[in-house]
Amino acid sequence: MPIADVTIIPIGTATPSVSAHVAGIQAILEEYRSEGKIEFRLTPMNTLIEGELPILFEVIQAIHEAPFQEGISRVASNIRIDDRRDKKSTMQSKLESVQKHMRQT
Repeated sequence: MPIADVTIIPIGTATPSVSAHVAGIQAILEEYRSEGKIEFRLTPMNTLIEGELPILFEVIQAIHEAPFQEGISRVASNIRIDDRRDKKSTMQSKLESVQKHMRQT
């Protein structure tokens, strides 16, 4: 299953902090998760989103638009997508694979 690494950067905020904007984005993601469309994980530097590719693009558009809805005039979004099609892969299975190798060393 595709996994997107997404960072939404509101530019021109009143303060250097963007945590309120991040919280708003997380609320949008929670709505998609409650509908069973995605899984996601917030990290200190980005958000990882797992879902079918068309849904990922829909979600990314929604969270990119969120700061504009809060009055921000400029938004930069960094997006990286890992789409492996030779086998089923999830965020959890990728972590488990690395942990397995760590136990072997």
